[in-house]
Amino acid sequence: MTVMGEHEPIWRPGDRVREEANMGVFIDWVGRKGALVTDYSSLYRWSIDRPDLFWSFFWEYSGIVSSRRWDRVVANADAMPGASWFEGARLNFAENLLRFDDDRLAIIACAEDRPERRLTYADLHAEVARCAAFLRRSGIGKGDRVAGYVANGAEAVIAMLAVSSIGAIWSSCSPEFGVKGVMERFAQIEPVVLFAVDGYRYNGKRHGIMDRVKAVAKGIPSIRKTVIIPFLDESPRISKVRESLLWEDAMAETAELQFEQLPFDHPLFILYSSGTTGKPKCIVHGAGGTLIQHLKEHRLHTDVVRDDTLFFFTTCGWMMWNWLVSALASGCTIVLYDGSPFYPSAHAMWNMSDRLGITIFGTSARFIAACAKEGLSPGADQDLSALRILLSTGSPLAPEGFDYVYRSIKEDVQLSSMSGGTDIISCFVLGNPLWPVYRGEIQCRGLGMAVDVYDEGKPVRGRQGELVCTRPFPSMPLGFWNEPDDSRYRSAYFERFEGVWAHGDHAEITDNDGIIIFGRSDAVLNPGGVRIGTSEIYGQVEKIDEILESLCIGQRWEGDVRIVLFVMLRDGVGLSRELESRIRDTIRKNASPRHVPVRIVAVPDIPRT
Repeated sequence: MTVMGEHEPIWRPGDRVREEANMGVFIDWVGRKGALVTDYSSLYRWSIDRPDLFWSFFWEYSGIVSSRRWDRVVANADAMPGASWFEGARLNFAENLLRFDDDRLAIIACAEDRPERRLTYADLHAEVARCAAFLRRSGIGKGDRVAGYVANGAEAVIAMLAVSSIGAIWSSCSPEFGVKGVMERFAQIEPVVLFAVDGYRYNGKRHGIMDRVKAVAKGIPSIRKTVIIPFLDESPRISKVRESLLWEDAMAETAELQFEQLPFDHPLFILYSSGTTGKPKCIVHGAGGTLIQHLKEHRLHTDVVRDDTLFFFTTCGWMMWNWLVSALASGCTIVLYDGSPFYPSAHAMWNMSDRLGITIFGTSARFIAACAKEGLSPGADQDLSALRILLSTGSPLAPEGFDYVYRSIKEDVQLSSMSGGTDIISCFVLGNPLWPVYRGEIQCRGLGMAVDVYDEGKPVRGRQGELVCTRPFPSMPLGFWNEPDDSRYRSAYFERFEGVWAHGDHAEITDNDGIIIFGRSDAVLNPGGVRIGTSEIYGQVEKIDEILESLCIGQRWEGDVRIVLFVMLRDGVGLSRELESRIRDTIRKNASPRHVPVRIVAVPDIPRT
């Protein structure tokens, strides 16, 4: 077993959590219906062995709103890909997210230098009705694509829900994307309406994007209307953007909100996954699969209830935005934030958590590492008494990140590291309110997700291998956009192991039945034939104050592979011999001599996707 995990847990659920958690309630509920389930381990095994019962039971438990019940839960249950879920069911994604229509808070939208905006569920229902009425007047209907070049504000949520209410397909990019990046994505899907902000603020600076919006609207002939959302200025000039109107004009009229009843596998979202070559892949996700998977992850694995205030730091270009917004189906309050997490100070997100009483705080492993490097102590400087769960994703959270959370943020918080991806718009491995947290480990494999680790095509425990999923699940993509033969889809996930989803992560299942993610499989280094996950190196480099960011690669060299580390240093810091030596010593001492880079190179910036 790797040294990253620890045998003694660093957090255990208290008696109240074990008694009241949704996961425990569901276990008891399933047991009363005749399943031989008494704890999470038996529940997980049952969910894998009997996916038809698990998913149908959860549908009933979660109260999914549908106008027609399914004829059968899963057809071609062993086909990977090829399984079909809940055939005959008719539902609407937006209707499920808007099942509540009351005065409880639905959205708190925060952004740099903008007034906070609050919407109740009744307010949200009314706003979505106005936006849907605009779309219907514009001739938009089932299967049409609507794109968002949008900041993470209430308008983005309203537009997405309006689009899904009429059966159209939503796709979004965040406003920091340049024209080329937006065109490479949206031109492939040919949207008929574009929602776009006039600009955004980041780290105290204004960034107008009207020239970019004009170029996108002009460059994609399918766009018939562009709706400009005033996010930077109150009255942006829109005359140079063809067929454009302001958000307030689009929202001027209303009509009764009608929810188109659609098949379970009706397309809902198109998300994008960047490859090393060619245009981004356009991944199509279905309404029913996204809904039931997100409900499972929110209600059971994240223990979301109506009284929760859930925040995740994300943009509209990351799948965690879709994941966050889906929590409306559980009736909680979601918090949106647009801007730098460190503006106007390094304490900005923790101050917001204090002020809003956030109970579930979601962020990236990189943010946690940055807080540690800045020496922040949110547990001492802010009132985090409301906080009960801390979510981390985006990249592996190093063991030292676990230490920092429990030392400096909150000692009785459940730290739920999670991992999945855009490809499945959800998680393979994530948190469990009934299980302890072990240093450096993700708590469990997700219910209904037959996750394993393969080494040379065979399951292994206690050592590293390829993260795979061996049975179908509802949130598998419907395919890639405009690819009727599914050739690229099959090549992307099923080429390595026949009939098995290979996710591209390097992982290990531990003795605790937890999971450690070491990084992407294509980022695994192999010097001298020894496999090394880049996250093991990044976890050590992050400790060094002079380094802001880093990138580690394996370079073919003299018949072997050597490790090269690129570092972006703080202003005024040079890569001295002393600093190089300290970097190598830190990695050697805390990882191993094999992890030490042969070359360390200072660079002005690090590329990102």
